[in-house]
Amino acid sequence: MTSAQFAETQLEELPVEKRSVKALQLQQLKRSFDLFAGNYGSKPDVDTGSQEAKLRCKIRDEYESVKDMPPPEQAAAKRAAVVNGAAPSLGGATEVTTAAEDTAAGRSSTARMLDNIAAERASVSGGDQQQLVVHGGAMNGMAIGGSKALLLPTAAGGNKEYTPSAAVARRLPSKWPRPVWHPPWKLFRVISGHLGWVRSVAVDPGNEWFATGSADRTIKIWDLASGQLKLTLTGHIEQVTGLAVSDRHPYMFSAGLDKMVKCWDLEYNKVIRHYHGHLSGVYSLALHPNLDLLMTGGRDSVCRVWDMRSKVQAHVLSGHDDTVCSILSQASDPQVVTGSHDKTVKLWDLRKGKAMATLTYHKKSVRGLALHPTEYCFASASAENIKKFRLPRGEFLHNMLQNQKSIVNTMAVNEDGVLASGADNGSLWLWDWKSGNCFQQHATQVQPGSLESEAGIFAMTFDKSGGRLICAEADKTIKMYKEDEQATPETHPVSFRPPKDIRRF
Repeated sequence: MTSAQFAETQLEELPVEKRSVKALQLQQLKRSFDLFAGNYGSKPDVDTGSQEAKLRCKIRDEYESVKDMPPPEQAAAKRAAVVNGAAPSLGGATEVTTAAEDTAAGRSSTARMLDNIAAERASVSGGDQQQLVVHGGAMNGMAIGGSKALLLPTAAGGNKEYTPSAAVARRLPSKWPRPVWHPPWKLFRVISGHLGWVRSVAVDPGNEWFATGSADRTIKIWDLASGQLKLTLTGHIEQVTGLAVSDRHPYMFSAGLDKMVKCWDLEYNKVIRHYHGHLSGVYSLALHPNLDLLMTGGRDSVCRVWDMRSKVQAHVLSGHDDTVCSILSQASDPQVVTGSHDKTVKLWDLRKGKAMATLTYHKKSVRGLALHPTEYCFASASAENIKKFRLPRGEFLHNMLQNQKSIVNTMAVNEDGVLASGADNGSLWLWDWKSGNCFQQHATQVQPGSLESEAGIFAMTFDKSGGRLICAEADKTIKMYKEDEQATPETHPVSFRPPKDIRRF
């Protein structure tokens, strides 16, 4: 019999215990613990040398400015001696205790180590006056043991509470506001009827209809409840890029790339006024909420302020170096805010016709502006980020926590604190206004027969209730969104991560 045959017979005779892989893993873990972790669970020995080195570094870094100061009793005695005209007595006895006495008194090994360091410093300096006492000891009021605060001497001879550096430099993300839960929004209607890009949208103050302007040179009036076409207005000879409906008069204003600004009488559905003066295409349009003033901005790099009734150009707000593509207007100063392709946002004093402030925080063209309906602040959007500013001076608040990474053309915000931003690539992001957290990211779908490159959003607005979002898109459609009524915080929880580093720019 060969050796191989003998080994085979021996293996056949040996019983093999069948065990699962998990049982074998646990057995190996137990053997490893028995072999390498005999003292498992016990605390490691304290390295006195490393602890003493750590305390020395901490004393040198944090107490360097106060380590040579005399104790409060000696400082008080010195001041009293100076007042009385006697020579001050600065000698002080150093209290020396044994480890047994320290243990009986409840003092820790760290306190004894600090005593040794202070004694060494005193012996090196050659006197008792330069002791550093930072723990409970013989000097009353210097420090209080237990759970009470640590007191340090001040230059004036008093005491102050020791504040660790971690409490002074508290991390800002801990103060970042938590986002408010908002239900997700869903598409519920797609309206088609235009023959070109839909460039502008405006809602009736009565919340009954809305108007859209298109690259097919027409303005269409749609029923807000049903989405049915009610009226088509013609008159422009180029793309209609701006629309606004007055809540004080039965007027609608439109602007286009044909340099024309028109006033439509909605009782007769006719143009009753033209505002002439722009030297190139008009990109943006806004109405003053209280005054009969109309603001328009375009490729001639100025914002023109018109008297609505007399058609007189009241102001030419010049200062931008490129196209004025977005305008906001409000009742209080600054009454006009403009964003431009020159990467700046300007706040204007309407009485003087001059800029109150110029905000240069953006690195790309500012194409979208959104004014909060209740708070005294606004948001501006460009390709690199969306930023929030406080009015009236334009103080920078913060960036949005995520980056849309696309050219943001338009923004809108409602009273519930939902900010919507639409971009050139068709991305629709919804943000929580308070925290700047994006709670929903939606990609629009082009209508059948359109190119994928036509998935762009040019304009958007909320209706007067804030419950419906109307988007004007490049695939010649108008898409309407509303909140998902079935959603709850349990089904759609908030995904929020506070920023690790808060940057100003």
